[in-house]
Amino acid sequence: MTVLGLIMVAVYALIGTGKMHKVTAALLGAIACTAFGLWTGVLSSYKEVHDIIGHDVGVLGVIVGTSILVDIAAQSGVFQYMAIKIAKRAQGDPRRLFTALVALTVLFVSLLTIAPGTLIVVSLAMVLCRTLDLDARPYVLGIAIAANSGALVTLASGICTLMIGSAAHLPYLQFFVVSTPVALLTAAAAWWVIGRAYRRELQPLGDPAERRARVESFDEWAMVSDRRVFRRSALILVGTLIGFAVAKPIGVGLDYVAMTGAAAAVLFSGRDPDKAIAEVNWPVILFFIGLFVMIGVVEHSGLLQLAGQGLKSVTGGNPTASLVLLVLFSVVASAVMDNIPLAATMIPIVNTMTTTLPAEPLWWGLLMSANLGGNGTPIGSVSCVIALGALAGAGGKKIGWGEWFKVAGPVLALQTAIVLGWLLAFSSLDAFPAIPTKSH
Repeated sequence: MTVLGLIMVAVYALIGTGKMHKVTAALLGAIACTAFGLWTGVLSSYKEVHDIIGHDVGVLGVIVGTSILVDIAAQSGVFQYMAIKIAKRAQGDPRRLFTALVALTVLFVSLLTIAPGTLIVVSLAMVLCRTLDLDARPYVLGIAIAANSGALVTLASGICTLMIGSAAHLPYLQFFVVSTPVALLTAAAAWWVIGRAYRRELQPLGDPAERRARVESFDEWAMVSDRRVFRRSALILVGTLIGFAVAKPIGVGLDYVAMTGAAAAVLFSGRDPDKAIAEVNWPVILFFIGLFVMIGVVEHSGLLQLAGQGLKSVTGGNPTASLVLLVLFSVVASAVMDNIPLAATMIPIVNTMTTTLPAEPLWWGLLMSANLGGNGTPIGSVSCVIALGALAGAGGKKIGWGEWFKVAGPVLALQTAIVLGWLLAFSSLDAFPAIPTKSH
């Protein structure tokens, strides 16, 4: 337990400090843990490594399938069309534009997952800010933080959400009852705090008519080369979202739906399959494989189960105290170590806690806190890294760590209070939908 735990901590330290690329660190961690596990008998045979990967293959399938589908839909111009339509509604007013981009971020992330959703909206924001001579900082920060709220809307909206939801077997439709309202409330909190912090930068300047004219000059059809492919892509995207909602009742996995959507998109778009497949974020897939194997071996040693028992003993087994401690710990740890490794590590710990504590509050608490905790630092989640990278690449004013903490710190504090209030209210009213018996 000690050696495997030290290997895991060392890998997280390398990832968190940036001393080694996260893919390399995760794969080395997996190799070291596997070798040590086989040598010490923690793993009875190498087949257990395949079993560990197989347990999470559905998550990998969803990522691959949605990546292909999103790439083809983006090539068709669907998302650019939607983005420009919404931007035109803001009529060039800085504050209305800020509101529109925050709302658009939540919408796109909920539909496309966090990385592509953030990338599309932040790219649009940079174009709008250049065209209208606006300070990009409030828009970029709003997009980065709102993206982590958008990841709570559905089971397939974010990687952390997918990992935790799949492990807990949370039904897709339960998200609209439990976490979607939290997504909207926490996004609204971010909009309010960031809007107040940058109220000077969001003041309208110049001639309103000129601003409106600039935005109206954008052509929403400019990126649409074939309207038939545009319509097909939109229909396949909608069909895939419906498929996610009905997957469990009809007895298939989300990976099946995602792969079906990807295959349909390739078949009816005319896009070269090799190019579509090449757009999959394969480094993320390799990172997950390494992470899953490393954590799986550590879990086999009993260390994570021991950690779960430790968390329960700290609170004396009190359900409310356990929930509050889990949320606060996950928020802080997610900001420090990136929310994806945090989620992967906490899943077996929470699984142990649920043997004697109510499962629903703990799983929903982990899901919300792991996602939103990424707002704590500029490197806490993929949306923060993407948004700040786009800002730096465009040569605009950079957002340093000091400025990030000054603005994002109050946002995260308010969001954490919302999550705790929501979860405690659900617990006191016994309003959590029951999680079905775990089965594949």
